[in-house]
Amino acid sequence: MTPARLIEPLALLTGAAAIEAVSSGQACPLAGGPAAFALCALIEDGDRVPVPVSAVPPAWHAELTAVSSPVADAGLPPGPLVMGILNVTPDSFSDGGRYLDADAAIRAGLAMREAGADLVDVGGESTRPGATPVSGPEEVARVLPVVRALVAAGVSVSVDTRNAVTMRAVLDAGAALINDVSALTHDREAAAVVAASGRPVALMHMRGTPATMNDHARYADVAVEVVRELSARIDDAVAAGVRRDRILVDPGIGFAKTTAHNLDVLRRLAVMANLGCRMLLGVSRKRFVGEISGAAAPRDRVAASVASALPGLMLPGTILRVHDVAETRQAVRMTQAMLG
Repeated sequence: MTPARLIEPLALLTGAAAIEAVSSGQACPLAGGPAAFALCALIEDGDRVPVPVSAVPPAWHAELTAVSSPVADAGLPPGPLVMGILNVTPDSFSDGGRYLDADAAIRAGLAMREAGADLVDVGGESTRPGATPVSGPEEVARVLPVVRALVAAGVSVSVDTRNAVTMRAVLDAGAALINDVSALTHDREAAAVVAASGRPVALMHMRGTPATMNDHARYADVAVEVVRELSARIDDAVAAGVRRDRILVDPGIGFAKTTAHNLDVLRRLAVMANLGCRMLLGVSRKRFVGEISGAAAPRDRVAASVASALPGLMLPGTILRVHDVAETRQAVRMTQAMLG
């Protein structure tokens, strides 16, 4: 059920300050992780009331427990994790055509693992704005040889697809995770395929389709609406038989969102803790990163992409979906050390 009430954690603390504040009762852990929050906003019916954690009314204690409790691991290794992006497409915005050849894609996937990727996300359909849709059989032909080879080599493989026929084929081939930008809404058979597999699935926030999403980028409060709309997608997936503890959520940076919307969501990622699910976050080389950093070419957006992704690590177990694996892995290690 879409939550009528949300708590947005504010005034995040890390390290010794977080430990001291939690132990004294002045703060709560954020999603059971090392970060903590001493202040929060109570959100209901359009109202937003900031209060200290120690003063949250008893009527809101269930919501406070929800944002403070650990999330399920979704059947994946404990995080944070780095997911390498491997587009087996001719038209993806950053690397379209580079890995369309299966052998080139396999080599790239193996290189990502060596660079520190915990998962390699293989995609056979571009979902950039205005991209041409790809049929299920064509998508299978693109990705299946790559998935089979990487799985055989011991790589943990995710597959970025919204088509049930592709999901079925790659799950049979050993894929560890399905990453669906449509949150299982594009193909009416998709939820049943995922449910039967028992494998984890990432549900991404998007309005409309890749062709129409920019027409739907209108929000009163983007961070709150993303959480509420993702909550509805979680409920639909669970009703279709998908295990709740196998669901990840993705706020959909760049999908049906303007640059201002993307920045607001990234500043307020802590509100995602209301969903009780592990988060997948993809900001790598996206257009808004280039707009803000001044890097016109996607390949020149590495530093800005890494900086944009790191706020996700305030939530425990976050999976960062990136083009630049080695650079992100270094930044993750450094950030973990600073978070304590």
